[in-house]
Amino acid sequence: MAGVVQAGLKRIAVDTRPMGRPAYRRLLLGQGVSFIGFQLTSVAVSAQVFDITGSSLWVGLLGPANLVPLVVFGLWGGAVADAVDRRKLLLTGSVVAWLATLALLVQAAAGWGNVYVILAATAVQATGFAVTSPTRGAIIPRLVPLEHVAAANTLNYLVSSIGSVVGPLLAGLVLAQGGYGTAYLIDAVLFGAGFYAAVRLPALEPLGAVSRPGLRSVTDGLRYIARQPIVMMSFAVDIIAMAFAMPRALFPEMAAERFGGSAVAFGWLSASLAIGAVAAGLMSGWVGRIHRQGVALTVAIALWGLTVAAAAFAGPLWLIVLLLAVSGGIDMVSAVWRQTILQTYAPDEMRGRMQGVFMVVVAGGPRLGDLRAGATSSAVGLVPAWAGGGFLCALLVVITGLAVRSFWKYDTRQKR
Repeated sequence: MAGVVQAGLKRIAVDTRPMGRPAYRRLLLGQGVSFIGFQLTSVAVSAQVFDITGSSLWVGLLGPANLVPLVVFGLWGGAVADAVDRRKLLLTGSVVAWLATLALLVQAAAGWGNVYVILAATAVQATGFAVTSPTRGAIIPRLVPLEHVAAANTLNYLVSSIGSVVGPLLAGLVLAQGGYGTAYLIDAVLFGAGFYAAVRLPALEPLGAVSRPGLRSVTDGLRYIARQPIVMMSFAVDIIAMAFAMPRALFPEMAAERFGGSAVAFGWLSASLAIGAVAAGLMSGWVGRIHRQGVALTVAIALWGLTVAAAAFAGPLWLIVLLLAVSGGIDMVSAVWRQTILQTYAPDEMRGRMQGVFMVVVAGGPRLGDLRAGATSSAVGLVPAWAGGGFLCALLVVITGLAVRSFWKYDTRQKR
């Protein structure tokens, strides 16, 4: 009996084989530590903007402040990642993001309380993230065997999710005790772990045909996506999920309306999605064995929308957190499938550009969701804005998934 239980646990437990590669292991752990600081700053920025303005609409405007740099520099950064040493590019983008964190620290320490300065610093930080994220994604297939890419992606999302739990919970404590400046200072210090991991990477010169980075290179990448409906749909379903159902911009308002503005409640709400992602990541051994990924993605994103909607009607904090945690677990699993499709479908000389578009969608979609949530909440109220987006997400993703037959029938066991 014990052997059966052990075998069952082994089948569902997270696959750690990629950790046997030292360069990947350093990159993973460095990213995990620095991401705690990144999440801490994200929560602190939202809280500071709401504190200054008292408006969810202003919190929602953090979305476009992030989105424009993410689109421009994400596409450009992905094209550059296909043409230069990816290690050097990762280092450059990291320094840009760190300088933005220092700017946030200075404005908090000086007590400026200027929302425009915060938006500008957020935009610069998004620029650095727009360069590093596609570069890091394009690096992974060079550090681990192709058959371990799905497992490496799962570990990446698991570590990032742990940071997304620890960062917001730490933010609740830091904001209650030390203030915004302390939060930004911690982020600036934790940045060092990710930078060290990038420094220790081997040289990663481009393979295959090299195209000069620029508008033509970006256009070539977009044309490739347009010719691949399965790749295109992996982006489309993610945009639907994030733009319509992401409730993040409403967390400060919910904490204020239902929990008396408690910083601890805000921290739990901010960490809730990531708590579920961590739980799902620890039990993710089965994820790589799902081959009908088009069907799986459609069903998963519909469930994401429905569970997000249910959280809007919950009363106690623990129930809201539980429902959002379920949503976060579903989202983590779907993210692994989307990322793996891109990394295994595209050749190496296209991976940087694919990761650039992926980063724009993955990071830009939630920013659109922030704007939608903040604007609709200001117009119709908290619960209709929150729940309505979730229900609409579920409906749209089912319609879209069924409409593209090649995506619905996609099976990883079939050769292209």
